[in-house]
Amino acid sequence: MRRHLSTAICLALAGLSMAPLGVASAAEARLVTTQLPRGVVPSHYDVAVVPHADKMTFDGQVTITLTVTKPTSSITLNAADLSFSKVSLTPEKLKIAIPEPKVSVDAKAQTATFTFDHPIPAGTYRLAMTYTGKIGTQANGIFALDYDTKAGKKRALYTQFENSDARRFIPSWDEPNYKATFTLTATVPSDEMAVSNMPIASKKDLGNGLTEVHFGQSPKMSTYLLFFGLGDFERATLKAEGGTEIGVITQKGMVDQAKFALDSSKQVLKEYNDYFGVPYPLPKLDNIAAPGQSQFFSAMENWGAIFTFEYSLLLNPQISTQLDKQRAFNVAAHEMAHQWFGDLVTMSWWDDLWLNEGFASWMAARTTQRLHPEWHTDLDAVGVREGAMSQDSVVTTHPIVQHVETVEQASQAFDAITYSKGEAVIHMLEGYVGEDAWRTGVRNYIKAHEHGNTVSDDLWKSVQAAAGKPITQIAHDFTLQPGIPLIEVRAAACSNGKTEIALRQGEFTRDRPNKTPLRWHVPVIAKTVDGKEVRTVVDGKATLSVPGCGPVLVNAGQTGYYRTLYAQNNFDALKGQFAKLAPIDQLGLLGDTWALGMAGNEPVSNVLALITATPADADPQVWAEVAGYLSALDNYYRGDQARQQRLRTFALAQLHPVFAKIGWEAKAGESVPTANLRTQLIGVMANLGDQQVIGEARRRFAAQNTDPAALPVALRKTVTAIVAEHADEATWDHLHAQAKAETTPLIKDQLYSMLSIPENDALAQRALELALTGEPGATNSAGMIRAVGYHHPEMAFDFAVAHKDQVDKLVDAQSATRYYPAIGAGSTKPEMIQKIQDYAQKYIAPTSRRVADQVIANIKYRMMIRQDRLPSIDEWLEKHSG
Repeated sequence: MRRHLSTAICLALAGLSMAPLGVASAAEARLVTTQLPRGVVPSHYDVAVVPHADKMTFDGQVTITLTVTKPTSSITLNAADLSFSKVSLTPEKLKIAIPEPKVSVDAKAQTATFTFDHPIPAGTYRLAMTYTGKIGTQANGIFALDYDTKAGKKRALYTQFENSDARRFIPSWDEPNYKATFTLTATVPSDEMAVSNMPIASKKDLGNGLTEVHFGQSPKMSTYLLFFGLGDFERATLKAEGGTEIGVITQKGMVDQAKFALDSSKQVLKEYNDYFGVPYPLPKLDNIAAPGQSQFFSAMENWGAIFTFEYSLLLNPQISTQLDKQRAFNVAAHEMAHQWFGDLVTMSWWDDLWLNEGFASWMAARTTQRLHPEWHTDLDAVGVREGAMSQDSVVTTHPIVQHVETVEQASQAFDAITYSKGEAVIHMLEGYVGEDAWRTGVRNYIKAHEHGNTVSDDLWKSVQAAAGKPITQIAHDFTLQPGIPLIEVRAAACSNGKTEIALRQGEFTRDRPNKTPLRWHVPVIAKTVDGKEVRTVVDGKATLSVPGCGPVLVNAGQTGYYRTLYAQNNFDALKGQFAKLAPIDQLGLLGDTWALGMAGNEPVSNVLALITATPADADPQVWAEVAGYLSALDNYYRGDQARQQRLRTFALAQLHPVFAKIGWEAKAGESVPTANLRTQLIGVMANLGDQQVIGEARRRFAAQNTDPAALPVALRKTVTAIVAEHADEATWDHLHAQAKAETTPLIKDQLYSMLSIPENDALAQRALELALTGEPGATNSAGMIRAVGYHHPEMAFDFAVAHKDQVDKLVDAQSATRYYPAIGAGSTKPEMIQKIQDYAQKYIAPTSRRVADQVIANIKYRMMIRQDRLPSIDEWLEKHSG
């Protein structure tokens, strides 16, 4: 999904999988302190399960080999929704008899405590437990997904344990720094395929249609990485260099749609084996596709058994686009990077989650650029940075390395700061020390800590030693404190063929103009438009001499994580030579100008002036960004038709010449970014009310049954989404009938998503009511409600809260505290602020209100934009109209 399309269309095209957002229960329900008492250390889990998919329950047995490091009268571990029937503790060497302990379960703390009559001495023991558990309908613990096929309904089982849900499958020390080995045995229907982290070691026919499947022993790993899947699956494999078996597993009949993922995984594994210097250590690596979706995630890096929802893995020939192909590659590359950063080497605690997610995001971006240069994804780095800065510039931000105490806080750590800021800071630091030194540091880090746990400083020490230059101070500045440096270019004067510029550091914020700025050591790269780069580290103030005369560009190449504010004369000079800038610098200047103008640091009209300076032959990704900013401005005018129309007239005048060159039909030999821009412009122009584009989309949609060429695959989702967004009752009913009749889960899910995006109030209300029926499927309904919230935030929020008991059952437990506030996120009304505050007060624990506070901060920001910034936009448009 690219953000240049309208949010509603993006939601539909992505199957509404806008992770990471979810539902809140009662304020105290998820306030679970996560760290267990110390003194008992597990080393091996021998697990046996018998799932009863028809009854949505399972039977479990586990024997845990553990070490008691000091005498204790009790053992406490994590357990959630498990019922124990038998517990025993047996010493491995000590010749003592230990009576069966007393079992007490604390559902609120998600723990089970086994208390003994007398203290047990230090030593090695086997803790054996027999228990039963529940199979859920959302992606937490072990869960079932029901899906349609041409042969009727099917049910498959999967597990999802990150961050704290292995305890729903196995009583365990469910914390990342308690690594252990695992063996898993499952009793399953003989006609279904069982899959786990390791290959099947043996099978035993039990009769009565059942088979006992034994999986090989895993390496030492954290509990959240264990995986089990069961269903009517199909598997395809390749042998990778070094002998690793690469596999893709899908519902039966879909495996051909995973061929691109399979071939790509083989390429990526070769790349990663080389980059990390430590070969992938497991005998196989599967990627398991599942129908449906989650509000929290799209894929999970279980070691040797990656789990991915179908929309991020399969390429369906009826609907999948080039952007889907790029997403499938990037998601697979991200999860495969985790096999080293996260699985082989794991953060000690959730405070350092970014070591997993930020690094995997950066590695996936790097690998996509290397293996698919024709996609030109190097320019995506600016979009990643902008996404992080959007969250990092308001009062509710937090450091990359953050303090985590509860399960819900750990869940909330999966956000844009962890992923996107983490990626952007790594990109900056690699640029600072150099690619070779960075890779050497990473290799040394992996080798030194394989099968272990780390904190961020372990990485900094390794890279600094390899680079031979200090980076720890810079790294600490950007990871241990929140916020965004602001580099002001105060003056520029040319003498003797060199331009001297004065730089001053501050802090960029969207909502605290009088905030005392923090201080960073900022790696800065500057150059004149045609000159050579000069590098320095800014700490407070700096003077820099740049070769050449002419406009000076700061943050050349856009590797830095900071905003650049130019004096107006310097900005005007850069605008005059905007066409000569590299595309990535054009994107960077656009991003800074937009953000700084909206925050009041410079005239907000500067971004419009820069848009008019964008040449028609600019890189397609630059025009995609321009379209995105024009669409964002249009959203600020929502509800004020007269003023909005003036903006739309200007916006369409900028986009029409670009679209005229691209057209509706693909051309032989056109670049990938050009093909992507076509769908992006069609979506944005329709969102801007272009009746010609909307009419053509409707014509093509209506003609598709008699003229297949009218709606090529590349346009199908975008055109259908436009028709859905502008639907009347008859059109909505037609789409609804299509959704009900569809038997391919990937297509069916997207059709239900599109039913949720109409602008029409009555149809939006029908979509909300439909979401609470069983028809769309258990994993689609929550996303439908949230999608309605794009055009109708007040309606959707009020509906969800009014039906909270029903909606709660439709949302991942990991998403607690986030889902409801996010529904109202598109509002610009002060009443919504009060509603979210009331909701948080009633249902969300005080320590878990970060997302609610973020939503409120951003509603206030949008209200400020409408009141304080749009008048200047109006004035500029009036002056430049006609």
